[in-house]
Amino acid sequence: MRRDQLEHAIRTACQIIERSEVIVVGSQSILGTFAEDQLPEDATMSIEVDILPIAEDNAETVRLAHLIEGMAGEFSPFEELHGYSIDGVDLETSVLPEGWRDRLVKVQNTNTAAPSGDPQFTGWCLNAEDLCVAKLCALREKDQNFVAALLKAGLVDAGVLAGRLTTLPPQHQVATERALEWLRTWD
Repeated sequence: MRRDQLEHAIRTACQIIERSEVIVVGSQSILGTFAEDQLPEDATMSIEVDILPIAEDNAETVRLAHLIEGMAGEFSPFEELHGYSIDGVDLETSVLPEGWRDRLVKVQNTNTAAPSGDPQFTGWCLNAEDLCVAKLCALREKDQNFVAALLKAGLVDAGVLAGRLTTLPPQHQVATERALEWLRTWD
């Protein structure tokens, strides 16, 4: 995936749910911090953008996520036309460290705006380390490859990841311990 595709996905998701802002929580949120030519291949392989609608409560977030999924999700005409999909997700999708909202990376430019230039839509992307924490909590093979590629490229710091992992809520203790163990042995 490329940055311009991420920007297009942000604009599309905002238009579908009639909101001015969304949060990008999946692996493609890395494109908020780095251009695709700065990233290892394992960091841009996904052809889906995970969008978390911003809403008053999780029930409304789920409703809006379903709208996105229905209009631009996997196997949709949107995916057929553009070669990637937009997955609507809710607050339960990712395990994120304390303070993650304060570190979001703003993506807003002419490509995230409506064709007329107004309104300007905004995508808030996870900070690279917060994204890696979420990936380490999931710890699927593709998540491990993603984080390892960013660590090898020097784009994220293992010490920062370890520190943020310790700020996860107590109900994620098992995921935290598993992620910390992976970090100790990743290379």
